Amino acid sequence: MSSFQFYSAKKLLNLIQDSKAMNICDIMLKAEEELTRNNRDRIFENMRYRLSIMKDAISSELSNEKKSKSKMIGGESEKMKEIKNENIFLSEIMRRACEYSLAVMEKNARMGRIVAAPTAGSSGILPGGIIATEECLHLSEDKSVEALFTAGAIGIIIAHNATFSAAEAGCQAEVGASSAMAAAALSSMRGMSPEQCINAAALALKNMLGLACDPIGGLVEVPCVKRNALGISHAMTASDMSLAGIKSVVPFDEVVLAMNNVAKSMGENIRETSRGGLAVSDTAKEIIERIREKRRK
Repeated sequence: MSSFQFYSAKKLLNLIQDSKAMNICDIMLKAEEELTRNNRDRIFENMRYRLSIMKDAISSELSNEKKSKSKMIGGESEKMKEIKNENIFLSEIMRRACEYSLAVMEKNARMGRIVAAPTAGSSGILPGGIIATEECLHLSEDKSVEALFTAGAIGIIIAHNATFSAAEAGCQAEVGASSAMAAAALSSMRGMSPEQCINAAALALKNMLGLACDPIGGLVEVPCVKRNALGISHAMTASDMSLAGIKSVVPFDEVVLAMNNVAKSMGENIRETSRGGLAVSDTAKEIIERIREKRRK
């Protein structure tokens, strides 16, 4: 009996072809059955539960405009929700995805419950994109659950061949990886082929190579929160490009390896240490001093 485990996009596509699977989700479910010894229905419902947490993080945060303890974050999602301007560049689906991604990150900044997919610092991208797509395209919740499995497949390849750790590889490994996962997931929701989904992931990730992790005060707030909204914009654009037939010259597997190589050449100061980038700007220093002063009181 052949295994459904995979650690590269090439292997994943071969499994789809050999098993005559319909999509990436099918292979992921088979792989999970092998690993966990649970049946398909239980695995699917476990993922649906995670989707429910994502949805709750969005809905509860949109009804709460409280600032985080640092006062750096709070109310951004509400502003995106209420924007009224006929000249707005974003389509409704992308505007809503940005709004939702901001909501999840605000929830995280206030120590609320989120799904770290793949990390807390990039936890707004997948739910923002998937839930906005479900709503705006009037899709079933099952489609969203399947999309999470598709995202998981991309995550497996990144985790095996590189990392999700910003401390090791900067924000390219968090927001970049999450954008790639979302690009594939959203493509699957639109009925695109496995090849198109993986191509979308490649387009999204390669545009994030070298992205620094430079959180002010070491908090997952600035620039993390807004970076998630921009990350979902990357994912949606990558999906549209793949739908149009625009191909990544460099295959996804090689893009992942490139990310890992870039990580090795990144200085420590821009890898989550808060000793470089935006974290040492004049404004950041003022904010950090204000937080310290408040703690002293």
